[in-house]
Amino acid sequence: MALFGKSYTRVKLKKVDVPEGMWTKCEECGQILYNKVLEENSKVCPKCQYHFTLSAEERIHLLIDSGTFQEFDGNLRSVDPLGFKGPKTYVEKLQLDQASTGLPEAVVTGEGKLEGRRIMFGVTDSRFIMGSMGSVVGEKITRASERSLHARVPLVIVSGSGGGARMYEGMFSLMQMSKTAVVLAYLHEARVPFISILTDPTMAGVMASYASLGDVILAEPRALIGFTGPRVIEQTIRQRLPEGFQRSEFLLEHGLVDQVVHRRQLKSTVAQLLDYLKGD
Repeated sequence: MALFGKSYTRVKLKKVDVPEGMWTKCEECGQILYNKVLEENSKVCPKCQYHFTLSAEERIHLLIDSGTFQEFDGNLRSVDPLGFKGPKTYVEKLQLDQASTGLPEAVVTGEGKLEGRRIMFGVTDSRFIMGSMGSVVGEKITRASERSLHARVPLVIVSGSGGGARMYEGMFSLMQMSKTAVVLAYLHEARVPFISILTDPTMAGVMASYASLGDVILAEPRALIGFTGPRVIEQTIRQRLPEGFQRSEFLLEHGLVDQVVHRRQLKSTVAQLLDYLKGD
């Protein structure tokens, strides 16, 4: 191509293929984040501090000292007591989420050390039927609490359950609310510390039972916490809810949450609380 008497050669740029799965868009601010940087930052957006959802495995990695976690009751599996029918049966839903998450159920429980302190630990995973509480979830939480009671070792549970009691099991799932509450009452009576950590989302039957019964209740920033979702409440009462309603900061102001803790400070904060509650 000639321009002002000079010849120029047209350069054809080679298209570079960018591998998929390397970038994530922040759900809060829209920033495009390099996955490696996001993981190094504990999956917190460096621009707006939005806390992405963590899996049960990632929670264990975040809070439990490396190489110290020993899982309990990993062999427990849900059954279909009601023979639930629908576009997908309950058994099919279980199989799908087991395949996609690599988990047998929505909760992982066990024992480990947190900055050298021995604890009993449980964490629910919202990827598995929204972390809802069926018979197995309730049983595993109860067994972890009983182990904590018998060994007089503090209990720490991280809740990320937006599904509440699991409707596919009917009354069997609702019974888990009272069962977990009863065993935690024994734990409280024995003065064995229980720290409950609420993450986005912690809702319905889980929040209405063990998640709200901690001696200390911590929450991650901007986590949705409550019983019924805000849209349902607005449609029911036909009133606009206050700004930030059911977010952890709102609940801190109204006394339901004791402290809102950034994810990067969560482990050290729990360690300090354990020392305080133990009385050392």
